Amino acid sequence: MKGKRAIRILFVDGPNLNVLGEREPSVYGRETLADIREVVTAAAREEGTTVAFFQSNHEGEIVERLQAAKRRFDGVVINPAAYTHTSVAIRDALLYSGLPSIEVHLSNPASREGFRKVSLVEDVVVGRICGVGGYGYRLALLALLHHLREGARGRA
Repeated sequence: MKGKRAIRILFVDGPNLNVLGEREPSVYGRETLADIREVVTAAAREEGTTVAFFQSNHEGEIVERLQAAKRRFDGVVINPAAYTHTSVAIRDALLYSGLPSIEVHLSNPASREGFRKVSLVEDVVVGRICGVGGYGYRLALLALLHHLREGARGRA
């Protein structure tokens, strides 16, 4: 792997994930966002990749970060949280970035309220991981790396 740079993955988390561990633990668990990031960072290190994290409760900040990711990252793992069901702007920013992305959710939106069953980003991501708590972030990292590496082999 000499001469090749590490794959760079951006993790983007939407509103209320900053209070993970305290907010509705019966739905989202007791794990904090910091706990999840620690596990992801260790997994990334094992895989020889680089990760960065961003969380915001503000839609425009998420859009701006996704736009900036276009030239700085190779892929995105995104938990748009409540914006999953409402934000055309985040969907459009994912499209603009042109980066392969994985959508991740701690809970299973399909088993929750009706409005949570609709994802405005599911058709622009390469995959979705839902319902396995914080472990889903690690799975999302591995799935995205697999996608990126397999794509690179196909171009070789």
